Amino acid sequence: MGASRHGLFSQLNASDWDGFLKGAEKEGLRVDRNGFIAQTPHPKALGSALTHPRITTDYSESLLELITPVCRSTEEMLASLRDIHWFVHQHLEDEVLWSASMPCELDGDPSIPIAEYGSSHIGQLKHVYRQGLAVRYGRMMQSIAGAHYNLSLPDSFWQKWQQLLGDGQSLQDFKSDQYFWLIRNFRRRSWLLMLLFGASPALDASFVRGVNHQLAPFSDDTFYGRNATSLRMGDLGYHNNAQSSLNICFNELKTYTETLDRAIHTTWPPYEEIGTRRGDQFIQINTSILQIENEYYSAVRPKRTTERGEKPIQALDRRGVEYIEVRCLDLDPFSPLGLNAPQVDFLDLFLLGCLLQDSPRIGDAECDRLDDNYKDVVNEGRDPRLQLTRCDRTVALSDASREALDELDGLAEQLDQWQGGNRYREALAVQRQKLDDPSLLPSARVLAAMKETGRGHREWTLELSREHQLSLQEAVPDEQVRADFERMTRESLDEQAAMEKADSGTFGEFLENYLAS
Repeated sequence: MGASRHGLFSQLNASDWDGFLKGAEKEGLRVDRNGFIAQTPHPKALGSALTHPRITTDYSESLLELITPVCRSTEEMLASLRDIHWFVHQHLEDEVLWSASMPCELDGDPSIPIAEYGSSHIGQLKHVYRQGLAVRYGRMMQSIAGAHYNLSLPDSFWQKWQQLLGDGQSLQDFKSDQYFWLIRNFRRRSWLLMLLFGASPALDASFVRGVNHQLAPFSDDTFYGRNATSLRMGDLGYHNNAQSSLNICFNELKTYTETLDRAIHTTWPPYEEIGTRRGDQFIQINTSILQIENEYYSAVRPKRTTERGEKPIQALDRRGVEYIEVRCLDLDPFSPLGLNAPQVDFLDLFLLGCLLQDSPRIGDAECDRLDDNYKDVVNEGRDPRLQLTRCDRTVALSDASREALDELDGLAEQLDQWQGGNRYREALAVQRQKLDDPSLLPSARVLAAMKETGRGHREWTLELSREHQLSLQEAVPDEQVRADFERMTRESLDEQAAMEKADSGTFGEFLENYLAS
């Protein structure tokens, strides 16, 4: 730990620590009984994907996104996620929620239905944005699923921490600076998360049909990376060439929003050739490098809850950073929820550790090294010979990983003393076991399980998904949970209808005003 900040943190008392605020967004494809992407519309029994607070869709009509509220404990968050899963599974009929990050069987772009959000201007905007992703990158990349983990610290902590640091800014400016302090260190250490939690070393052959790749054949319908941890985060997953020129700067809020805003207002010649319309149909929001902020793919984002009609950049500029969104997590295919408790507890420890270590600004040279470390672990993380660059020295991945976990020892002990029990030391121990026995890494477990069962990615994941579905359907929650979800379904459908009724003017006029703002 950076001695000065860790020393200051140690001066806090248990009464000064009010824990973490956390939430999750978990994606998952609906698939039919044969393991093919569902062609059915978003089930009406799940409410409006536009306005439901817990159940929406991501890119595709078939790609569900389940959203927990802000919770104060790991148990509360996972219980909330379990309740959402339970309700969803009551209404999938003969469909199944796919348990892996890399998708089920696909038949090219036409097999991936783009999400629909109704006829309101906001609903049409969301659909056109997704049409833009399709014409820019194709739909295949957008069929990939993951889990996003959101974390913040309560104002009671930030006030104490500001006093200890002797900082004289407004509380919100201080919080924004500190969250970016955390983000800079996250970027330095995110390779560790890809090693410990990467769980997508294989994919269905339909995903790479007609694509040049370096993957090895696993079976007739499956390819895999021999040492890969997360194909989802590699060149076959979330990537695009236009964004490689962006140089989005994560050093502070001002540089982050300025560089992101520049990308939204800088045209890109190939997108200009496409244009924004095909006849009367809008096919992308604009011809810039990014249509909107959310198009930028990154492992972490600073976030602020937006008000209706407000852009993410505007919310950040007006009210500062509210929480951190970790976006690089594969679904854990062995967990019915896609996440597990030791993982969540470790993420809390890891992110707090990023806040408490020294965090100088990241220059261009270091930025390139960090990107290389990340890519190397994504593509070759299970190669025992792999080396990383840390602090201008080359070190074996195994040694770098142990160093990174050792740096969290004191913090885990302190949090356990404050809260009682061994939660954080145990979460740390689970990750150490993976380093001591690499067969315990999720990516290794996936390949071992497929080999043991003699099944490729499609059949193995489908069977696992069915098992998870049965276990979730049997976990009947309190009757109030059912009532709450049925109420949210009704209210969301009513809210969407009201939005559609309230709109005036054409969508073209709305889009023009939106871009001008």
